[in-house]
Amino acid sequence: MGNLGRLRYEPIDKRIRAVLDGRTVVDTGRAVLLWEPKRVVPSYAVPTGDIDAELTPAATGRQREPATPPQLGQRPVYDPSVPFSVHTAEGEPLDISVGGASRPGSAFALTDDELDGYVALDFGAFDTWYEEDELNVSHPRDPFHRIEIVHSSRPVRVELDGQVLAESSRPYLLFESMLPVRYYLPAEDVARELLAPSDTHTACAYKGQASYLSLPDAPDIAWTYTAPLREAAEVKDRIAFFNERVDLVIDGHPVPRPITPWSKR
Repeated sequence: MGNLGRLRYEPIDKRIRAVLDGRTVVDTGRAVLLWEPKRVVPSYAVPTGDIDAELTPAATGRQREPATPPQLGQRPVYDPSVPFSVHTAEGEPLDISVGGASRPGSAFALTDDELDGYVALDFGAFDTWYEEDELNVSHPRDPFHRIEIVHSSRPVRVELDGQVLAESSRPYLLFESMLPVRYYLPAEDVARELLAPSDTHTACAYKGQASYLSLPDAPDIAWTYTAPLREAAEVKDRIAFFNERVDLVIDGHPVPRPITPWSKR
């Protein structure tokens, strides 16, 4: 976080591949992870010679930065909700074309001597990505980002507007870099009759695909992983609530709601 305002990049020793329109258009062992200033999630940057597609100057320029970006604590950050087309480093946006597929503005050639010949790529513009032979979801994995799951017996109570949504003395605490601790509770300790499944699904590069649960007046207030990635296998089928949107009482003490990109804006 201390380097959030700088352009950063980090070599990785992984074979990185990307598929577009049924064709492998990126296959490289020379990728670097790249963070533009303010970005908390990296992009892959790869040599142009390892891209089997046409790169041309973008028909449209870079997108303007948001007037009210998401916040982490009291600090503005650019999380994945801020489109790739918003760039905070110097460079040239590029379009990618292959076969019948075109991805406008999905590459970015940086004006940086040490990254000469490299372009950053929009993860979401491609159909699938692989690190070695493993499918990668959501965004590139950050070697400085980790999750840790710790079992606890501290009592946890979840409330909203005075209504108890969950109460448990069997929480699993999931610690994740830069984010508030999340309390994953056994499903039987949650008032499931108050919650309805949502159509919302999101993906996390470290935990897998999440399914959401809603209250009538509070959509997507909780989530669960029915098939988590191996790093998060222990929280399978447990339920966590957004600390930002509910009132948590931990070991008898109310916990202030944190400010994150998932806070109500």
